[in-house]
Amino acid sequence: MAAVRALVAPRLAAAAASTFAPLPGLRPRGPASYPRAAFHGSAPRPGPRVALVLSGCGVYDGTELHEASAVLVHLSRGGAEVQIFAPNIPQMHVIDHTKGQPSESETRNVLTESARIARGKITDLAQLSAANHDAAIFPGGFGAAKNLSTFAVDGKDCKVNKDVERVLKDFHKAGKPIGLCCIAPVLAARVLRGVEVTVGHEQEEGGRWPYAGTAEAVKAMGAKHCVKGVTISFAAAGSSEAHVDRKNKVVSTPAFMCETALHHIHDGIGAMVTEVLELARK
Repeated sequence: MAAVRALVAPRLAAAAASTFAPLPGLRPRGPASYPRAAFHGSAPRPGPRVALVLSGCGVYDGTELHEASAVLVHLSRGGAEVQIFAPNIPQMHVIDHTKGQPSESETRNVLTESARIARGKITDLAQLSAANHDAAIFPGGFGAAKNLSTFAVDGKDCKVNKDVERVLKDFHKAGKPIGLCCIAPVLAARVLRGVEVTVGHEQEEGGRWPYAGTAEAVKAMGAKHCVKGVTISFAAAGSSEAHVDRKNKVVSTPAFMCETALHHIHDGIGAMVTEVLELARK
């Protein structure tokens, strides 16, 4: 074994040096000197100012990355100016996404993990003010049920993070639209009594809607659940892929509450974002 190590170690060292060497034409940077990259360039955007609230990084213990990315793509296409936020709190736990099991010895911070999606340009949720934005959007992922609330553990009796609750109430009071997808509508159901939301269908339908039981919890929290599909082709007759509660200016879409193709998820989120931006412009 000692001989093997002696042969392999120099090669590993050389490979590491090559992998982490500065790219040609770029000066080496210290660990604290990487620039925080904006999604939309440095010029102000002409559209609504939207706050995007994340809950970590990774479907099982944070934000669902595909949902967050889809939201950002559709906001960019809609001309919105986006600022990304997350609470500066510990995650409920860390999930090894290769096994779907908790990593018992590991801890992570929601703000730090969310910064991965934000490309470093992120702000503590405690600093989010409805006065500075025209709309707020919450992507899904289990982080909404584990870090932004205790829904994953307590169901209908869950508690919502104090800053998340404040943001929801402040935007609602100001008459500014709120968008939510996947499991995130449970946050509005808990905080905004009587609100209308969708988390998809109310029956599992052979595994197509594996989280269908969430609809009953939504109703138990005093909200109205509206059955919707992910896209028009998967929706009930006469319905669309996003539900709009025009009275409360809350827009929701099922996203990954349904087992379906990624492009359908992307399109359904696009419908939600479009509705949010239209409400923000009124």
